[in-house]
Amino acid sequence: MQKKNLNVPNISNKISKSVSRNSLFKQTNEYWKLVFNELGTIECIFTNNRLVFDEKKYALDHFVPHAFVSHDLIWNLIPIDKTFNSSKRDKLPLLNKYFDKFYNLQKTAFEIVKNHNSKNKYLEEYLTIFPDLEVNSEFDYLRYKETIQPLITIASNNGFSYMKD
Repeated sequence: MQKKNLNVPNISNKISKSVSRNSLFKQTNEYWKLVFNELGTIECIFTNNRLVFDEKKYALDHFVPHAFVSHDLIWNLIPIDKTFNSSKRDKLPLLNKYFDKFYNLQKTAFEIVKNHNSKNKYLEEYLTIFPDLEVNSEFDYLRYKETIQPLITIASNNGFSYMKD
């Protein structure tokens, strides 16, 4: 079925989805904690609230909803305001409003983690978007957008609704 539906990622897990999702504890502590330590605070791309590394104040969220992509790859995860996360649920972000902030935060995080520990296993997850990232360290805006935009469009076409403006 996956071969005939290339535009829908991870079909088998959508048909027979596991009851529980994986914890994002490792991504939080092995990746985003380094970013918080370097920056002190991170601005939520949706609310503009300043977030601190305190699990009661922020949540790690999937930019493209987990219910659609069925993965926890670091290139799709960002810290956001915990209260906002509760209301966002599986809604799609408006790319024209949020993609630039998402991209800038991802790029900053990637650079911080790479400078801190170039062997960090989560850096490898960006290779699905930037296969030559190890040789050419360019974190290309257009290539990132060309990865995210079709996922958002396909999710919308499959019944996911957009966040309210």
